[in-house]
Amino acid sequence: MVLTLHRYIFRELFRSFFLATVVLTLMISVGLLVPMFQDFGISPGQIIHLLGYFLPIALTFVLPMSALFASSLIYGRFASDRELDACRASGISLWTLVYPGLTLAIFVAVANLMLSFYVAPAFIQRSEQSVKANAEHILFRNIQRKGSYTLPGSPYRLYADRANPEKNLLEGIVIVNLPEGEPGWLVTAEQAKVRIETHRTYNKATIVAKNAYRFNENDWGQIGDTTIETQFPSLLSDSIKFQKIEQLKRIQQNKMNFFPIRKLIMQARAQLAIEILARDINIQMQQTDSYYQLEDADGSRSYHLSVGECKVDPHRANTLILEAPIQLIQVDKLVTAMTVEYTSNKGRMSLENDGEDENLRLEMTLDSPSWKRHGVEPGKAVRKFVNNVRFPQLLADKVPMDGIMATVSAADSDASVLKGPRSDRLKKLCKRIPYKLEKVDNKIYSEIHSRLVLGLGSIALILTGIALGIQFRGGHMLSAFGASAIPGGVLVVFILAGKELTKNPSTPALTGVAVMWLGLVVLAILTLWIYRKLLRT
Repeated sequence: MVLTLHRYIFRELFRSFFLATVVLTLMISVGLLVPMFQDFGISPGQIIHLLGYFLPIALTFVLPMSALFASSLIYGRFASDRELDACRASGISLWTLVYPGLTLAIFVAVANLMLSFYVAPAFIQRSEQSVKANAEHILFRNIQRKGSYTLPGSPYRLYADRANPEKNLLEGIVIVNLPEGEPGWLVTAEQAKVRIETHRTYNKATIVAKNAYRFNENDWGQIGDTTIETQFPSLLSDSIKFQKIEQLKRIQQNKMNFFPIRKLIMQARAQLAIEILARDINIQMQQTDSYYQLEDADGSRSYHLSVGECKVDPHRANTLILEAPIQLIQVDKLVTAMTVEYTSNKGRMSLENDGEDENLRLEMTLDSPSWKRHGVEPGKAVRKFVNNVRFPQLLADKVPMDGIMATVSAADSDASVLKGPRSDRLKKLCKRIPYKLEKVDNKIYSEIHSRLVLGLGSIALILTGIALGIQFRGGHMLSAFGASAIPGGVLVVFILAGKELTKNPSTPALTGVAVMWLGLVVLAILTLWIYRKLLRT
């Protein structure tokens, strides 16, 4: 008899639970897709695929609410129809009648934990791979629709007159770079090819522009064919809350696996490298009639540079100011005896692509240089621009990617590979690194515990819904669901408050975690108090 009763209650519970889950999941999944339509311009054909990827994410939030709705509704109706009184009059205890609801609660808790720790992050990354596979298509689709596209998490914005997705070609292109707090620049070109490479922790966009002109804050010049590369984060999964438990542990072991940290470390590496170069040039210039040797990355040209002094630019990242007198001798190795000598009073040297590439490259600009070449009448140019210059290997070996986090973290200490004064920019970057590392650790700590609290809290929440459904049997059926949603809201408030406390650098992370678990304890005490009251009636 009891088994038949359990089957009857569980069948009714499951029916309501299933219908509520389907409706709420579809509503939330569609809501999650709307920002993607706006930000990425995905095609209609991708909607069905992405909808399937977002279902596990929606289920993480939907399952507890659906189970709460079903338990309060079914047990409320069970009590209002006097079936509960009949069972208790037959000698069946209240706890026996609650078994089907408890089974549902345990199932939801286990499913929620599996979804939040494993399934949902995995599907987020699958959706990321789906979008990555069509990243170039998304870029060209946005160019065709709006005439422009901003690379996510990047200061680069592309404008183009025409887009040819079949050839990965943009015509009449303008590339605008507006870094935060620094002077920007733009490049115009007749056409450019765009290629997007995907890596495990970041994406890389490469733009090869033909016959390009570059416009800086106060000057401009023709730079010919040029390549612009930039890294940008994952479009969807670049967040601690979208990581599987194994990935969270991997990030804890090596923070370079997390793109925001990688980006900060690469910025510090670039600034450290350019300051090492400045010191090396100045040491070389102290020798009589000495030139600093540089060459193109492809080895086609070599450069012999002499400057009065080399200083770190306080206003531009990864940039050096070259002071007069400046002399640059350019030797073309592919053309015999093709040597051009440039002299100027003003110039600068910087890292290409803000030093984001693992292989560092230099670019150099001389303002209003005079030039002379054997057999040709001397002249004067508006500007001399040199790019794709290999960073000196002996200096690059001081900032290798292996162990780069330790290298840049020690850049403002006595153990630094940079001997001598450091710029304010480098000092600020070095100060930010330990703060960011601690912040990521706290985020991981709070994320793991918030998932545990939400999953385990589902059991107490659903049991509370059952009890309140029985308690409110004389009123409207939905009144029990509304009343039982209040403890759920309180639990969510405790979780959010705990996560915010872990973000506060003045508060120990343990305090935020304790607040989360306190919410679960309060909910459990409330559940026990309600059942104690029910058992007395």
